[in-house]
Amino acid sequence: MRNAALTLLLVLVACWQCADGADPKRNVLFIVSDDLNCDLGCYGDKLVKSPSVDRLAKQGVLFENAYCQYPVCNPSRSSFMTGCYPDQTGVLSNGGDLRKALPDVVTMPQLFQKHGYFVARVGKIFHYSVPNAIGTSSADDPASWQLVVNPRGIDREIHDRIHTLQKGQFGGTLSWFNIKSRDEEHTDGIGATEAIKLLETHHPEKTGKPFFLAVGFYRPHTPYVAPSHWFEKYPLDDIDPVLEKTGDRDDIPLAALADRPGQRELTIAKRKEIIQAYYASISLMDAQVGRLLDTLDRLKLRNNTVVVFISDHGYHLGHHGLWQKGDLFEGSARVPMIVSSPGMKNAGRKTKAVTELVDLYPTIAELCDLPGPDHLKGSSVVPALQAPEHPGKDAAMTVAWSRGGQMHKEIKGKQIKGYTIRTSRYRYTEWNEGEFGAELYDYDGDPDEFTNLAGKAEHAETVSTMKKLLQRRVNQAQ
Repeated sequence: MRNAALTLLLVLVACWQCADGADPKRNVLFIVSDDLNCDLGCYGDKLVKSPSVDRLAKQGVLFENAYCQYPVCNPSRSSFMTGCYPDQTGVLSNGGDLRKALPDVVTMPQLFQKHGYFVARVGKIFHYSVPNAIGTSSADDPASWQLVVNPRGIDREIHDRIHTLQKGQFGGTLSWFNIKSRDEEHTDGIGATEAIKLLETHHPEKTGKPFFLAVGFYRPHTPYVAPSHWFEKYPLDDIDPVLEKTGDRDDIPLAALADRPGQRELTIAKRKEIIQAYYASISLMDAQVGRLLDTLDRLKLRNNTVVVFISDHGYHLGHHGLWQKGDLFEGSARVPMIVSSPGMKNAGRKTKAVTELVDLYPTIAELCDLPGPDHLKGSSVVPALQAPEHPGKDAAMTVAWSRGGQMHKEIKGKQIKGYTIRTSRYRYTEWNEGEFGAELYDYDGDPDEFTNLAGKAEHAETVSTMKKLLQRRVNQAQ
């Protein structure tokens, strides 16, 4: 009798969902990793073990030229969750609050709430102070969610044992720890477990509602804490650290150099140890992505769920002598981005379309047949999903306050703001409209950004063209 009643319920739900003859609304699984660069197997890295993200890439389209709008957590997340640029959200630091400038803005999850979705967050989607605020809602946007889960694992409980370059500091400096443990004991493992429970309890066949589930993983953000079995995947002898090239920084404006104490002086042995921990943290996070994908398959949700995987910004591991984030070089601005949608004809393809994270909001809305709000500043990347050879935008724009102005005595205390644009070939950057320097890099012949062409007479025409493009993009983003 009970089985018969359950069968009748499922039939009624199915009929309700398709009452107008249309397919059921698509679900969304939105996965955000924290401080993850493109050191992933699907992006061509030969060392990093990322089978789950690689698997998702085979099910979707991988964006090779995707860029954040600000290379720091809070400004980036506030941007892509609202579909506005940082100058519009007013969030230009980790201390900002998007509701001050945009009190009534409809965030991405709010749009789905308005259209009848169950909307939930597990972990870090808006800003968190990591690691100290793990286990709390930190600087979340409460209006965006119907339900939230704030996981807290073993990584949050061992701060007294973590190795760090600056005593007592773990979030803004290099810090790491190898701990014998199970994945499920870590914050990301607990987060994956809680997300799986939500997928099970809020299955559309049970609730009659589609879901928008955002899962924010904390790794590989510092401190790089991961189980020993992931460290063992990366023998120190296999790690070849990027070293600062002689003369590399000679033509780089000081405003562009976001140096942090103690990082340029690291020994090769210490560099290997830190990179090993970063990569172990990637693999821990990747394994949790795999658990989510397995659950979609087990619950037969995969054929009606849009899955998006991104990081909030890139990350340096020694290039230009830089570590972490906050600058306007390729390593800090470029992000991994994979979009998988049911019925894709181009699954497993890569696209070089120039894309911004601010494009995510209109893209996900279009994939779910929802009308995007008028305030959206990005452009849907559905054309690139349908035709990966699509060129994308003319340029992606990223903004940042200069950390060089905090670190270098020659300019310390100056308020210096940089804007950069990345086209399919060039990156052009200005600091305070060029007052504190400009940069031009040609990736066709200089993928490592070794030579700044901005001051060379033979490239004056290119600089002029890029300068006009930059100004146009800045004006559009105000």
